[in-house]
Amino acid sequence: MKTTKILIAFLVSAFAFTACNNDDNPAENETAKPSIDKIELGLGNNEIGTIGEDFHFNAEVIAGDKIENVQIKIQQIAGEKYSKVWSHEISWPQYAGAKNTTIHKHFDIPSDAAEGKYDFIILITDQNGTTLEVKKNLNIYEAGNLPVNPTASVFNVFQNDGFFFRKGKYYQEGASFKTGETFSSQVSISGVKGDGIMYLLLINKNAKHKPESVDQIDFNKVIVYDVYEHKNMTEVGTFTNTPIDGNFNVIRQMPVLKIGAAKDNNSPNPQDITGTRAWTSGDYIYLAVYKNTTYNINFSQAIDVPVSL
Repeated sequence: MKTTKILIAFLVSAFAFTACNNDDNPAENETAKPSIDKIELGLGNNEIGTIGEDFHFNAEVIAGDKIENVQIKIQQIAGEKYSKVWSHEISWPQYAGAKNTTIHKHFDIPSDAAEGKYDFIILITDQNGTTLEVKKNLNIYEAGNLPVNPTASVFNVFQNDGFFFRKGKYYQEGASFKTGETFSSQVSISGVKGDGIMYLLLINKNAKHKPESVDQIDFNKVIVYDVYEHKNMTEVGTFTNTPIDGNFNVIRQMPVLKIGAAKDNNSPNPQDITGTRAWTSGDYIYLAVYKNTTYNINFSQAIDVPVSL
């Protein structure tokens, strides 16, 4: 009888000790929530959207268990003034079942949107019943009210002494650049002021790298054809890598790059075209990437450029 009482007392003490331990560590009993990282709203993460134009959204998500749904909401903020009541929602159920994923989406800001400051809400629903909500800032503008609105007004590519690409079309379908031929290009960006920088890049498609902003460029994967910047533009105007003065005198000659060259035109320190950047036959993209550093607004445009060594 005495032994039985001792055993019962031991079990009660053990249960109480375990219960206390669980109370001291409530996190061990909680269901794991999803997490999110590397959120980007707008090109270069500038938190700017333009009505009727493309908007960039990127985020890396890790589920607590598995993703059930990904949703974003754009909602007006109490106390702010708007021309009308407006909100917007998008769901992406295609991510259901993934443990982790990179969400990289482009969508148009609807044409009926109202200018102003908004809450950009990201909702990640997990199959285990938990939800993560993250709120970020978003500024929506009419295109005409942006402080700067960069667009490519000239985008020309030359093969030796002739046009390869001009006014949105190839001069000879199926043409390619060959070893020793000269690659050159004239790019003009309109709708800019203040300070800005432009990189003109050749990138092998096998590198699987297409930066949408200057800050995303991986210089281990690109061949720099040209880099040029503007400073202290007081009025909105056009910036080009081939500027001339008021008397039509050339201020800066158009750079050239030989296909197969040992070094690129990265300034002030040209880089060896070796390793993952080494020349190969195949499909390249020619990419213009511009960043207005004064207003943190980015622009990019690309065409395909085949290379046959």
